[in-house]
Amino acid sequence: MNKPLLVVVTGRPASGKTTLSRILSQKMKCPLISRDELKEGYINTVGCQIDDSINWHIYNTFFELIELLISKKISIIIEAAFQNKLWKQKLIDLMDKADVRAILCQTSLDITKSRFVERLSREPERERNHGDDLSLLTESNGLLTEGGYEVLDLDIPMLEVDTTKNYKPDIEQIQFFLKQHY
Repeated sequence: MNKPLLVVVTGRPASGKTTLSRILSQKMKCPLISRDELKEGYINTVGCQIDDSINWHIYNTFFELIELLISKKISIIIEAAFQNKLWKQKLIDLMDKADVRAILCQTSLDITKSRFVERLSREPERERNHGDDLSLLTESNGLLTEGGYEVLDLDIPMLEVDTTKNYKPDIEQIQFFLKQHY
C-alpha cells in the first residue's frame, strides 16, 4: 500500500514558504497545513496574544492534525520554519508513516530581513499572532540573524529553492522533484 506524501516546506521567516506552499497546494491538488494559520485561527477564537503556552499548544495540534491526515492516507503539504532542534524528532516519527520530502526556501539574509520588515508594516497583527517584532532582526540568536536559523538535518530528499525572484528551480521542476519520490 502506498504511503501518503508529506511535503515539508521550510526556511527562515520571510523566505517565501507560505507563498510557495500555496502554489504547490493548488498545483498538486494537495491540502496545505500552515502552522502560522493554525496560530491565527486559535488566537482569533480565544482572543489572546501569543505566548509560549500557545506556541506549544499549536505545535502539538499541528502534529496531531498531520498524524490524523497521514493515518487516513491523505497526502499533505505542511509549512513552518521547521528548525532542526525543535522539529526533527517529530518529523522522524512520521517517516515510517509517510514519504517525507522537504523543500528548503532560501534567499539572502538581507532579502528576508526586508521582506520581514515589509510584512510587519503590512500586517500589524503579526506581533499579536506570532510574536514577530523587530527584535528577530537584532537578537544574537534571532531567526533573522546570521546563524540564527538551523536547517533541518534529516535523511530525506530535500530540494533547495531560491525564492529571491521567481523560483529556482521553477514550479514544474519542484513538482517533478516531489513526484519522482512519490
